[in-house]
Amino acid sequence: SLPAKLINGGIAGLIGVTCVFPIDLAKTRLQNQQNGQRMYTSLSDCLIKTIRSEGYFGMYRGAAVNLTLVTPEKAIKLAANDFFRHHLSKDGKKLTLMREMLAGCGAGTCQVIVTTPMEMLKIQLQDAGRIAAQKKLMAAQAQLSSSPAAGAAEPVTETRTTATQITRELLRSKGIAGLYKGLGATLLRDVPFSIVYFPLFANLNKLGQKDPNVKAPFYVSFLSGCVAGSTAAVAVNPCDVIKTRLQSLQRGVNEDTYSGILDCTKKIWQKEGPTAFFKGAYCRALVIAPLFGIAQVVYFIGIAEFLLDMLPKHRA
Repeated sequence: SLPAKLINGGIAGLIGVTCVFPIDLAKTRLQNQQNGQRMYTSLSDCLIKTIRSEGYFGMYRGAAVNLTLVTPEKAIKLAANDFFRHHLSKDGKKLTLMREMLAGCGAGTCQVIVTTPMEMLKIQLQDAGRIAAQKKLMAAQAQLSSSPAAGAAEPVTETRTTATQITRELLRSKGIAGLYKGLGATLLRDVPFSIVYFPLFANLNKLGQKDPNVKAPFYVSFLSGCVAGSTAAVAVNPCDVIKTRLQSLQRGVNEDTYSGILDCTKKIWQKEGPTAFFKGAYCRALVIAPLFGIAQVVYFIGIAEFLLDMLPKHRA
């Protein structure tokens, strides 16, 4: 049933985000840093420096936004894919690969309604620590190079903003369109992702089915979700880099600004080279693999069906 699908998708999203959010934060910071202003050299370096400068909970900056909106996002994505697969099937026959990809395309298109504002707000909170650390480093370097007679420079303090404050400011200055900045880039990432992920998962999962009418074991669903998720994540990583850059409202010292998808692509290619489009690719694979593996296991177990079945009994 649709309510069960929505609940399953929401539970899967909450569990997955809680487990992998620090890696997602590192991915955002690695993707946003540009040549000449590199604060982090790798995933581990980013997480270690984040803990040192911002504490353990610094790795979870922006998590509240994700935990709030990931439920409807994952629920829409998984339920929409099932909806399109159901309506594209003919007389219960096996879906062709093209129809599976079409169903994934529909799911990716539907989810951006929630994904775009969620990612927009999350990126501002995740990247704020990197920008603050960069400013402190630049101030320290300037102080060392200045003459003693010039006196000590004023310390750089970070003003922490919340998702609510960012939302209010965007709505006041740009209206609802402010929350949907980078919508085109989000579609460019999420639609191809779903086109790759859902057919690949379905076909990998079928390999573990001994009987077409019996579900594959849960570990097969988990592994299929991990493999399909990581493959799709790496495949669309260039689009994710572009989306992250476009949705960042604040820039570090001497970092480029972009007017659109083409301008962003051109500047990254010319100034940072083609390898820049795969910044954070392994981080994204590490985030997406368990996220979708967990999602498919929750779907397999059917937690929502159990909860919904218990409601009438409880009332009785």
